[in-house]
Amino acid sequence: MLEEVIETKLHTEFEPEYLKVINESYMHNVAPGSESHFKVIIVSEKFEGVRLIGRHRLVNQVLADELANHIHALSIHTYTSSEWKEQNGLAPDSPMCLGGSK
Repeated sequence: MLEEVIETKLHTEFEPEYLKVINESYMHNVAPGSESHFKVIIVSEKFEGVRLIGRHRLVNQVLADELANHIHALSIHTYTSSEWKEQNGLAPDSPMCLGGSK
């Protein structure tokens, strides 16, 4: 499963305090059972002193093959331990897909 590949790669690279990989494909206009839209919530010491864009680049580098070949959309939420505590251990909800309409 792609979800497991993502989780393994992120665990290996970032040694996170917290990691959640969520397949959000069901929220989009895709075939049942698809693995194309994901949300990643990751808390790691490796994000200390790194700006948000830099954190996203790091995650994108680790998942470069999956992004190029399998993932259509990736929502990334990166936190340091203190930021995660400030968020009370919560990341924003993803919006439902409008299916190309507005």
